[in-house]
Amino acid sequence: MSSQITTAFVQQYSANIQMLSQQMGSLLRDRVRLESVVGKNAFFDQVGSVTAVLRTSRHSDTPQIDTPHARRRVSLGDYEFADLIDQQDKVRLLIDPTSSYAQAAAMAMGRSMDDVIIAAALGTAFTGETGATSVALPAGQKIVHGSAGLTLAKLIQAKALLDKADVDPSIPRHIIVSPEQLQNLLGDTTVTSSDFNTVKALVQGEINSFLGFNFKVSNRLPKTGTTRSCIAYAQDGLLLGVGKDVNARIDERADKSYATQVYYCMSIGATRMEEVKVVEVQATEA
Repeated sequence: MSSQITTAFVQQYSANIQMLSQQMGSLLRDRVRLESVVGKNAFFDQVGSVTAVLRTSRHSDTPQIDTPHARRRVSLGDYEFADLIDQQDKVRLLIDPTSSYAQAAAMAMGRSMDDVIIAAALGTAFTGETGATSVALPAGQKIVHGSAGLTLAKLIQAKALLDKADVDPSIPRHIIVSPEQLQNLLGDTTVTSSDFNTVKALVQGEINSFLGFNFKVSNRLPKTGTTRSCIAYAQDGLLLGVGKDVNARIDERADKSYATQVYYCMSIGATRMEEVKVVEVQATEA
């Protein structure tokens, strides 16, 4: 047997590039109010509820009812991604990686979009004529963790908060949770036998709604210590303003030895439109 036969061994390289596990774009863009905006700051006017008065006599004066107005400000932020692929890289690899770089960039843009929406839901909104007045999510719109995960009782409480605020039930309602919260529901002893099959189907991905909420699982929700902040909301309670939608350019750079540059950018901002339409549902998570 030749002792040098190992020099003839063949090394095989994959002709495909596998994308590592990651969130594939935005999960929330289609689950909020979407508006095109122009300028660095955009303002969205709101009209509040009014009350009709009873007419008590003939030929009485016409009542003057002041209609309440409000305004929310959206400030745009610019997001971008760029990477270079040398000409030599294309020679050394079996395939051109440009399309994979572009795919990774598009996914990153979508994840940033979700981060902006989540931050707006739980953070500070800006109102007033010039958008200078800050408004935090009130304590009454927060369901504390109570050293427990996501429970049926918390879902019922979130639904009750929206219902008591006269949030139109025809407006789609969503709840963003992490994977562990679905498991919490399945193990909740208060889930009745009639609910169990529904929750089981929800966990297995066979259905996506329960108690009037459309569930969306995300790993991008904020977690402080052992407390995960989930978000239950009516769709028009959150607004995503798009100044410039995701834009891609793939060009050769003469100043970089004619390397191919993959460049993506977007200009977006988000705000909470009404506090009563957003509920923070806290859940204990290890």
